Amino acid sequence: MLILPAIDIIDGNCVRLMKGDYSTAYKVADSIIDTAKSFEEAGAKFMHMVDLDGAKDGKRINSDAILSVRKNCDIKIEVGGGIRSMDSVEFYLKNGIDRIILGTSAINDPDFVREAVNKYQDKIAVGIDAKNGFVSADGWTDTSEVNYIDLAKQMEDIGVKYIIFTDISRDGMLSGPNLTMLDELKSSVSCNIIASGGVSSLKDIINLTDLDIYGAICGKAIYSGNLDLAQAMEVAHAAKHNGKGANL
Repeated sequence: MLILPAIDIIDGNCVRLMKGDYSTAYKVADSIIDTAKSFEEAGAKFMHMVDLDGAKDGKRINSDAILSVRKNCDIKIEVGGGIRSMDSVEFYLKNGIDRIILGTSAINDPDFVREAVNKYQDKIAVGIDAKNGFVSADGWTDTSEVNYIDLAKQMEDIGVKYIIFTDISRDGMLSGPNLTMLDELKSSVSCNIIASGGVSSLKDIINLTDLDIYGAICGKAIYSGNLDLAQAMEVAHAAKHNGKGANL
């Protein structure tokens, strides 16, 4: 299983939220670049970055901070937040970002997702963030009437290979990922599933490998010291050699 340490950005700062509530944002590191380098030094192969301002406002806002990490680190990077046009997709890809995450567009503009997937294939992932099983959009500020499984199936039909699933009620709470929803999602589509939200300990990493999940995003647990990134990757690596998880 792939472990993806996370950097979420507001106003150029590395922050964490609780349950997707922007009013709970708090700074967790002084330097985004130093944080990314620490992940790289721990052995991480892929990093998850989100422009939270962009996600809320629907446009690139913290792209300079994201690209500063790209210029200073060799680690692979996936980026989400405010990417609502092919111009934004191509901007990041041309500047060395390895994978683009489309979120709100999956609900509001599936034709755009289809266009991006047709052109860039597995460089496109879709983020599905849910509250009580229904998909949220616009930086988690708006909840739709679309069930997360139904949206995942629609994205699978479009050709999406990677789905990043977040149970918003677990995000930033160190309460463990929603294994039931993840298991249902994995059973419903053939896409590679990346779990996000709630990871708090090595036990959670083990539970996710038992589900044969492709990847796990880890944020607050690393910053709080509850989870050692190097140990988490050791557990995930062992699971891969036991026939679980996936290569990059």
